[in-house]
Amino acid sequence: MLIREKMEQWEKEYLSPYASLSMNSRGRLREEEQCDIRPVYQRDRDRILHSKAFRRLKDKTQVFLTPEGDHYRTRLTHTLEVSQNARTIAKALRMNEDLAEAIALGHDLGHTPFGHAGERALDRVCPYGFCHSEQSVRTVDCLEKDGQGLNLTEEVRDGIRNHQTKGMPFTLEGKIVRFSDKIAYIHHDMDDAIRGGILKESDVPGEIGEVIGKTTGERLDHFIHDLVTTSYDRDDIMMSPPVAEAMKKLREFMFERVYKNKEAKSEEKKAEMLMESLYEYYLRHMELLPGHLTARMEEYGEPAQIIVCDFIGAMTDRFAIAKYEELFIPKSWHY
Repeated sequence: MLIREKMEQWEKEYLSPYASLSMNSRGRLREEEQCDIRPVYQRDRDRILHSKAFRRLKDKTQVFLTPEGDHYRTRLTHTLEVSQNARTIAKALRMNEDLAEAIALGHDLGHTPFGHAGERALDRVCPYGFCHSEQSVRTVDCLEKDGQGLNLTEEVRDGIRNHQTKGMPFTLEGKIVRFSDKIAYIHHDMDDAIRGGILKESDVPGEIGEVIGKTTGERLDHFIHDLVTTSYDRDDIMMSPPVAEAMKKLREFMFERVYKNKEAKSEEKKAEMLMESLYEYYLRHMELLPGHLTARMEEYGEPAQIIVCDFIGAMTDRFAIAKYEELFIPKSWHY
C-alpha cells in the first residue's frame, strides 16, 4: 500500500463522518497521475504555497495603505491568520485539515493591490466587473504557471470561490474558511486600528464586549471556541445565536469606525485613480502585456478588458506605484 493510500485510510477511520475525504474528491479540471505520498488536498496546498500569486500577497494591502510601521497586516499575513484559524477549527472538529488549509491559503490569490479600493476601481471600469473571489479561482485555473494553472481539486476551487459572505461552499471545510476569514479580519483589523490610533479598546460597545470579550485576544478566542462547540458532531458549521449576533454588530462597528473612516481611508481615492489610469493605459497598449495573457484573446476569445484586469489585478502595491510613476510622472532630464 502506498503512503498516500495509508493516509487516505487514516482519514476514513479517524475523521468525522461529515469531513471531506481525500479519496472522495470530485477531482481536478484535468486528470493527472496521483502522488505516491500526498493525498490530493495536500498537493493543492503545496501548489498554492509555491505559486507566484501567493508570494505577491506580501506586498498587497490588507486595510491600511502603505502604513508606516513593521507590524501592520498585509494580505499575506491575513492569509496566514485565516489559515491558522481554519486549521485549529478543522482539527478540533475532525474535519479535513489539509483541505481547510489549502482553501485558506488560496482564498485571496486574486486580490488586487490596494485592498478593496483596487477591487472597487477595477469593478467600476471593467464592463465585465471584477470580484476578487472569482479572480482567485481564475488565478489558480488559468493564470498561474504562465497560463497552465495549478489544476486544483473541485473542493478547493469551490471553497476559494465561496469564501465571501455571499457564497456558500459545499464542503464543511469551505464553511470553516468562510468563518475563519471573517474572524481573522475582524480581529486583526481592529488590532491594526488600535495600533494606528483609529480606535481604542474601550470604543467597542459594551453590549458586544459582554458577549464575546473586551479585548481583541478575548474575542478571537471566544469566536473560535464558540464555533467549535456549536458545530461539534453536526453536519454544519455555525456559531451560537448570541455570538453570531455579536459578530454581526462588531462587523457593523468596524465598517462605521474603520472601513469607512475618512482618516484611515484618506489615500484610497488616489489608489483608485491610479488603478483606473493603469487600466485605461494598458487597454490602449496591449502589446506591453505578457504574451501568455494576450494569447488568451486569440486562443479563447477572451476580451481585452479582462486580460488587462488579469495583469493589473495581479500587481503588488509597490509594482503598481512604480508602473504609474514610470508611465505618468515626468522624469528629470539629464544631459
